[in-house]
This record gives sequence, C-alpha cells and structure tokens, in this order.
Amino acid sequence: MGEDRHVWWIASLGAGACAGLALPPLGWPWLLWPCLAVLWAVASSAPAPALPALLWGLALVLVSHRWLLWLHPLDWVGVPAPLSLPICVLVWLACGLAGGLAVLLWVKLVRRLDPLRPVSALQAALLWGLAEVLLSQGPLFWLGLGASALPADRALAGLGALGGAGLIATVQLGIGWLLWRALGSRVQSRRWWLLLLLVLVAVHGLGQLSLAAIPAAGGSQERLVVLQPSIPTRHKFEAGSQRALLGQLLDGQRRAAQMVPPVGSLLLPEGALPLGQALPEPPEVEVLSGGFRQPKEGVRSSLLRFSPSQREPVAWIDKHRLVPLGEWVPLARFLSWSGFSALGGLEPGAASRLLPRPAGAIGVAICYELADGHALAVASHQGARWLLASANLDPYPRLLQGQFMALARLRAIETGRWLVSAANTGPSLLVDARGRLVSLLPSGRPAQGLMVLEQRTGLTPYVRWKEWPLLMLLLWLVWHRHVQSQEGEG
Repeated sequence: MGEDRHVWWIASLGAGACAGLALPPLGWPWLLWPCLAVLWAVASSAPAPALPALLWGLALVLVSHRWLLWLHPLDWVGVPAPLSLPICVLVWLACGLAGGLAVLLWVKLVRRLDPLRPVSALQAALLWGLAEVLLSQGPLFWLGLGASALPADRALAGLGALGGAGLIATVQLGIGWLLWRALGSRVQSRRWWLLLLLVLVAVHGLGQLSLAAIPAAGGSQERLVVLQPSIPTRHKFEAGSQRALLGQLLDGQRRAAQMVPPVGSLLLPEGALPLGQALPEPPEVEVLSGGFRQPKEGVRSSLLRFSPSQREPVAWIDKHRLVPLGEWVPLARFLSWSGFSALGGLEPGAASRLLPRPAGAIGVAICYELADGHALAVASHQGARWLLASANLDPYPRLLQGQFMALARLRAIETGRWLVSAANTGPSLLVDARGRLVSLLPSGRPAQGLMVLEQRTGLTPYVRWKEWPLLMLLLWLVWHRHVQSQEGEG
C-alpha cells in the first residue's frame, strides 16, 4: 500500500468493517482472515499506524454492535423523544471508539515487538486472546475474535474445549499473520502458503478431535419446559402485559404438571416476574424464573428457584454483570438519578454462577453474562451439570439473537455441557455438549417447548485449566525474549 496514508486509512476502515461482518451471526472465519492480514500489515508497515489501527477497531465494533441503535426510542424509560436517538448514537460511537483505542494500543505494542518474527507474532496473538477474556468479564457486552468461528466453522470452534475463546482468538490472529506473510513475501511465497495450509488443516483437525472427545451421549436425562412470553420490554410493566404474562405462566405450570413422562422444571426468561411477585398457584414442578428481589443491599435482578408446592422462591442467583446506565447507575448512592432503569438502578450479586438444586447444580448466565466463558467454566468445575442462559433480548433485532446463539454454542463446547436458553423474545433453544443446535423455539412470538437434555459431570481441558496454559506460554515467551536481549547486550 506504499506510503500514501489515505490508502492505509481506507484499507483499514474497510478491513475493520468486513471483520465486523465476519463475526456472528455470520461467523465466517475465512472472511475474517484477510481483514486480520490487513491489521498485521498496519502494525508492521503503515507509515503512521495510529489512525489506521483506530479506524480498524472502530469499524469492527460499529458494524458488529450496530444493534445498539435498536435501543431507540428510549421513551419507555423516561428519556425525552428529541434526546433518544442522539443518546443511542453516542453510546454506539463510544463503544466503537473504545474498540478502536484497544486495537491502537495492541498495534503500538506489536510495532515494538517486530511482527515479522514468529515468536513476536505469537506473543501478540496470545496477548490479544487473553485481553478478550478479561474484556468479556467487564461491564460491557463483548463479542470478539474468540466467537468468530460460529456458526459456520464448528471444527475451529472445537478448540474452545481446549483453551476457550482466548485460544480461538489467538489462533485466528495466527492465521491472519500467516496470510499476511504469504501475501507479502516475494521470495518464499510458496513456503508461506504451504505453512498456512498445514496450520489450517492442523487446527481444524485438532478442533474436530476435541469435539469428538466430548461424549455424544451417556448422561442422565432431564426434561424441561421453556416458556417464551415474547412481551415487549416497552410494555412489560403495563397492567395488561402483566396479566398476560401471569396467564402464560399459569398455563405453563399446568401443562408442565400434566406431561407424561413428567418434566423436572419450567423455565422462564430474565425479568419475567416483577419485584415481589409470587407464582399464581403452587407449582407441581420446579420453576426457574427470572425476576427481582430486594435484600437490604438493594434491588437485584435474579434467577429465582421455586420448589414444587412453593409459591415463593427458595433459592436464587443474582445477576453479577449489570448493564451500565440500563441497570447500574454510576454514583447512584450519591445522586438522585435513576438512569435508564425502570427500577431505579440495581445492585450486582456475587460472582459465582453456580446454582445448587436437588436435581443437580447448574451454571447460570443472566443476559449478556453469556459472553463470559471463564465464569461458566468455573461453575462447571464446581459441579454444574448443565448451563442455563436466561435473557430478555428485547428490543434488539435478530442480529443480536444470532450473536447470542453463537455464544451459547461456544459456551457448550468450552464446558462440554448442554445449554438451555430461555429468552423473552428468543432465541429460546437447546444446544448439546458439542455445540450442535438441538431445539429452537420460533423467535418473536409467544411459545412453549419441551426440551430434553443430558446432565454431564466430565471436565474438558478448558474447564480444568482455564486460561493458565495460554498465560504460562505468554510469560515464558516474555522471559525468553528478555534472556535473549540480555545475551545480545552482553
């Protein structure tokens, strides 16, 4: 691309946007790899890499997170109509700018490491992969390279059983680096293309073997009924909507009680029950429902567990990662402003995602906590036998639902656990331990579905060791580089 800075700007902006399209719901890694090759070129050869790097990351996030614009209109949470769209656009742009700055910092580091060296490239790729794991535990919804293999390339996603999303992101960057070297090499081009082909075959073969190592069958079965109310959030707290929801819940309770063979649980999505709402009648089966509770610390969004014959919850797990402004209000204790939350702000719960129950413990992700694979791996290591994703996902479009589905499939592969999603507007689904979609309720309308899963107790390598192998490899590479530099100076 030469020394023309405008060419670098245009190429980086286009590559970042293309990378955003390559992420779920498409999940096309082969579309992502050329975009990563451009990013490696920026880190190595751009005359002024700061702006191209910023544009690459900005475009990636703006395209992949464009569903943020569907927050508009915000009148249902008290935001005046003239301010609604500007606020939504500002939130969208702020997320894009944050992504651009993160990529900029990474490119600055890569430039110092010398990206032409394979060891330096591996260091940089590992750093990116581990950074994604940290970002996924933060306050914002994170969709990065670690989720980019699904739904189109389940074999590559199988690497998640070995090292989680951090390993997948590292491998994606490594493939992009090899493609960049193959395209840029004039003398040894054939060698680089052959190496790229070998790596592609190796990582796909390893991913496929990892999937095959997860038992396809053999666990004890559990039968569940999933209730998908499909009540728009903007009308959720209206009296008519509340009556309709309780009517659906009562119908679901009665149907679940009459099923033969009997079912173990009835599942409802995030926020299905208002604060203080008991079940309409004593249930004959266990009910796991999203709702709210109010301990002394403040109101919390929770997954509530109702035992058979109990109208009040007997156990719960609170949402740990709250949506900034939407649920969690900065300095709420000192300001009389409730933010966007119709409840006036929520308090976070404990970090643990493990919910004990008589039929076997489960790992719980409430809404976009599904982005945090590390937390669900910890819950699986502690004894969770299957995973439950409880979500609302309204007023967001099918785009976000597709991303949610891809994350659900990746979490199942990482942990070797079956996963059930109960979502207000969809996707309510069942995924097996190898990340295959088993059942899916129609999106955007009320529905009930019987889902039969298998409980699992085995541990994948990722559940056993989390990100420690990646971290140890990165530290060893840093130490080795330091030793080499010391020897060079001597």
